[in-house]
Amino acid sequence: MKKLNALLRLMGAGVLGAIPFALSGSAQTTTTTPPAATTAPQPPTSATPQMIEEAVQRSLARSAKFRDFGVPERFGSEEPFTYVPGRTTF
Repeated sequence: MKKLNALLRLMGAGVLGAIPFALSGSAQTTTTTPPAATTAPQPPTSATPQMIEEAVQRSLARSAKFRDFGVPERFGSEEPFTYVPGRTTF
């Protein structure tokens, strides 16, 4: 029983002794100035004619696959697709 009591005291002393080191380590943060603000290119907020044409071609390809093979598109599927500029006319 005496050995267990001594062991618990040593463990408690070790924890209490480690607390100041843990607290002082977290307080030693360095302050750095943020880098100069650079403006990253913003994505377009509206669709370009090329984006619309690609979407139409992709939709036509999905419809053709369903019509020819009877395979509906699954959500999240990334199927191979080659965009050909100028193929679709509006």
